[in-house]
Amino acid sequence: MGHTSLEKIIALQKKTPHIRNLCILAHVDHGKTTLADCLVASNGIISSRLAGKLRYLDSREDEQIRGITMKSSAISLHYTTGNEYLINLIDSPGHVDFSSEVSTAVRLCDGAIVVVDAVEGVCPQTQVVLRQAWLENIRPVLVINKIDRLIVELKLTSQEAYTHLQKILEQVNAVTGSLFTSKVLEERAEKDAEAQSSCTENGSGDQVYDWSAGLEETDDSDLYFSPDRGNVVFASAIDGWGFSIHQFAEMYSQKMGIRSSVLLKTLWGDFYLNAKAKKIMKGAQSKGKKPLFVQLVLDNIWSMYDAVVTRRDKEKVEKMVTSLGLKVMSRDLRHSDPKVLLSAICSQWLPVSQAVLSMVCEKLPSPAEISAERVEKLMSVGARRFDSLPEQTQELKKAFLDCSADETAPVIVFVSKMFAVDSKALPQNKQRPLTQEEIAQRREQARQRHAERQAANQSAETLKGTELNMLPTALSVKTAVEEDNKEHFVAFARVYSGVLRKGQKVFVLGPKYDPSLLPEGCSAADVLPSVPHMACCTVDSLYLLMGRELEELDEVPTGNVLGIGGMEEFILKSATISTSPSCPPFTPLNFEATPIVRVAVEPKHPSEMPKLVRGMRLLNQADPCAEVLIQETGEHVLVTAGEVHLQRCLDDLRERFAKIEISASKPIIPFRETVIRPPKVDMVNEDMGKQQKVAVIHQVKEEQTKYPEGVQVDSTGLVTLTTPNKMATVGVRAIPLPEEVTRLLEDNVELIRTMEQFSLFAWEDKTLDINQKILENIQEFKVKLESNLQGRKWRGAVERIWAFGPRRCGPNILLNSVEGYRRPSVWQCLEREKETEKAEIRDFDNSIASGFQLATLSGPMCEEPLMGVCFSVETWDMKLSAPLAQQDSIDEDSQTAEPNIDNQNESSDTHETNASSASSNRSRSGAEAAGSSVDCYGPFSGQLIAAMKEACRYAFQAKPQRLMAAMYTCEIMATAEVLGRVYAVLSKREGRVLQEEMKEGTDMFIIKAVLPVAESFGFADEIRKRTSGLASPQLVFSHWEVISSDPFWVPTTEEEYLHFGEKADSSNQALKYMNAVRRRKGLYVEEKIVEHAEKQRTLSKNK
Repeated sequence: MGHTSLEKIIALQKKTPHIRNLCILAHVDHGKTTLADCLVASNGIISSRLAGKLRYLDSREDEQIRGITMKSSAISLHYTTGNEYLINLIDSPGHVDFSSEVSTAVRLCDGAIVVVDAVEGVCPQTQVVLRQAWLENIRPVLVINKIDRLIVELKLTSQEAYTHLQKILEQVNAVTGSLFTSKVLEERAEKDAEAQSSCTENGSGDQVYDWSAGLEETDDSDLYFSPDRGNVVFASAIDGWGFSIHQFAEMYSQKMGIRSSVLLKTLWGDFYLNAKAKKIMKGAQSKGKKPLFVQLVLDNIWSMYDAVVTRRDKEKVEKMVTSLGLKVMSRDLRHSDPKVLLSAICSQWLPVSQAVLSMVCEKLPSPAEISAERVEKLMSVGARRFDSLPEQTQELKKAFLDCSADETAPVIVFVSKMFAVDSKALPQNKQRPLTQEEIAQRREQARQRHAERQAANQSAETLKGTELNMLPTALSVKTAVEEDNKEHFVAFARVYSGVLRKGQKVFVLGPKYDPSLLPEGCSAADVLPSVPHMACCTVDSLYLLMGRELEELDEVPTGNVLGIGGMEEFILKSATISTSPSCPPFTPLNFEATPIVRVAVEPKHPSEMPKLVRGMRLLNQADPCAEVLIQETGEHVLVTAGEVHLQRCLDDLRERFAKIEISASKPIIPFRETVIRPPKVDMVNEDMGKQQKVAVIHQVKEEQTKYPEGVQVDSTGLVTLTTPNKMATVGVRAIPLPEEVTRLLEDNVELIRTMEQFSLFAWEDKTLDINQKILENIQEFKVKLESNLQGRKWRGAVERIWAFGPRRCGPNILLNSVEGYRRPSVWQCLEREKETEKAEIRDFDNSIASGFQLATLSGPMCEEPLMGVCFSVETWDMKLSAPLAQQDSIDEDSQTAEPNIDNQNESSDTHETNASSASSNRSRSGAEAAGSSVDCYGPFSGQLIAAMKEACRYAFQAKPQRLMAAMYTCEIMATAEVLGRVYAVLSKREGRVLQEEMKEGTDMFIIKAVLPVAESFGFADEIRKRTSGLASPQLVFSHWEVISSDPFWVPTTEEEYLHFGEKADSSNQALKYMNAVRRRKGLYVEEKIVEHAEKQRTLSKNK
């Protein structure tokens, strides 16, 4: 097919039923970009000889060097099969560090091509992309790629290859099946809950329990991949061939005189051809016959490879070419590389582009076929259910489903990411071919200039004068160059309804925008009062995305993928654009990777700081996953998803966004601090005997002297601390939380935030409406907490929770164990219906909570946040004179907000402001009542916050302290011969192997291990070097894990002295990490600078 003109594509954009938006998803190195090359070559954009070598959609230099895709890029293709189709193809990365780019691509599509390597089969990232496609409700089709490797590398027979391919299909279907089962079971659980509630309302009847899980009734046959259903293509993109069994069914139905519909059903499966009876029979496996698929399909391909690649049999090749009726150029027949001849034959016989594109057009939905379920999911942002949205908003569902391009239809566009484009690449700045008149005009100008120059040379003009004349032109050239190098941002978007036109006025709705706040009946043309998270702007320019190039458009109808220029001022990373202000913002994207790797960045020359700040801002906008923060220390920190991602971000900063030399620190590794229950055995696995106990008591007596005045620590770990003015005493105990509770708190951060917000509103005597679904989730969360906090010491603990921390929503708990003090519960939102007696809040209640927030934000070991610690306030005595109590209790709220404010993240900032404004109102009324002017920050409140913070820190130190390290799960595929080397690298880096299994039908092992983030830098490179590139790891952040060794451990028992020596100077991993963090933060580190100072160290004998 020749090159498609722009006019043709613009005409096709208007035919919504003939548009297909799809992305290519797969594990890294499974052949996505090569397949995309074959599809692009079918449109004549690149030469078919270069398909697979050029990697056209990898337009960045580092993508070409590393050989992996790092960003999703789109291209529009034209395909004809009876009807003409427009295919908007998005190629996405497979590397785990860039999985956020996959999320941005998946959101804009209606279908996906999932590519699986025929040798490696289903890999970790394949499962991730299938889950992403499932979560976005888009339909996948399957391409099993690299089948040539089964012939050339594994040297399988066609029969073995058939069994192998069946196994791969089973693996992919197993992943889909598990996703489907979990969905059905969730729905079933919801129905059960509803049925139960209705049962209880109707009174007690005979209860009949239905044991079926609901899986029997639901039809899931359309979810699975099977060649006879036409949603699987077998291909080798590098050799340019691919087929679905439809093609062979058509081919053989003419030859054998069997109906193609019969062949379709029997070509894949346990069928064989009975040559005598000329019938297709069942039971090939039991009778030891060749299955039809092997006999009619695979054998032909195997014999083609055998003749062309293995034996290079010229006569047989020529026979094959003539029997297939193909034309092969003589230079291909003479070529020294057999692969050239192979791809010349196969790309004509079974072109991969035709097989894939015809499958896409038949099996994937058009934008007009969007399901109502997907629309509701997109529109229900946050915890709001679709039916709780305002009425005008619900009416927009019809616009989505109609997908109409009428004048009256509201425009709805979703921008999934912003990407940076060089100004040279913009169509308006592109060099266009000159017309004959322009060429003649330029020739004339050149002649004139030449004549003037000669005249100038002849006149006696001094050199100095010439230099002066040259100066202004040099300056103007420089400014032009600077203008040229400016980065422009293009929004990567899709139109869901209406027609987006150049110069149109639209609303840009941020992710937190709420349509219910808006006055009725207003349009983008009106001058609106300022509404939070909404901006009004004019569409500057529209682009058709063509891989490395952009083409300018005037309008884009519904259902198309496009680029929008001039949006950098209004959109940070993603947004919803609409002409209707009642449009809700779309559900945020599901990012699989969490950014965990942090580095501090600074310019080489301090004077270039403003350029770095601007560059970081641009980088933050251009990368969907990178985060940019300025810490309290003033460092500029870049947070990325992994090593490769970090490298790409730093290169972008140097070369594109900041254009300055920068130096990056070593990665800042996050740790957490926690306490554990006292260990039962010592470091040499001996039971802790009396001898150890004596030693511990001896240690405690020594430590008692270290505590400052006013701090008492008893043997059970209860810390009692008095404020400097001796007016308040606080008793705090630290208790380790069970692991399940910590995990539960981490998973429910959003719920805890909602509860906190409700409490703040209640504090101001306001009410916050919470949707029923969230209340149910909070109730479930409470029940889970109660079930995990069992035992005598946790009795009633859930009801006594005072606060969560740090930042009011972290994985630590403050418990109220003060006798006789009943304060309002954090579960107030669940108790609205029940009229409970009003619990009184004691004076300075907030100061205690603030002290706890500060203590959990930076622990005593190395100022890292705490995790999994419960602080129980056991005593809290106040000795206050009446006027002082009244004065300070009025002010304590406004004081609370102050120390916290620096450390709050964005969402809790809003809470703080609410709290402080409320408290200032209260303080005003209180002051008037007292008839005196009050200092707005009571000194006593501050003392209590500090005392509470110190008490928490001492209570923490009174228990066995441990560091928690961030852990990656690491999946490595390796062959048997390099397995030993992989284990060596893992053990050297403190890794722990969880399981190792062999992949069926291959000699590959899959190793699952966990590895500390602190040890992961350079891990992938080292494994590749040690295994000569035969193994490559995939690292994904998984969880936090307690490091078992005690950073403050010293030998105390006899056995420990014998085993470790008196100095016990063998490396203590936890201490090493702790000191590294303290050194980075500029805290005191206890270490010997010089050991053996009397030894002379010379250069020649530097041992």
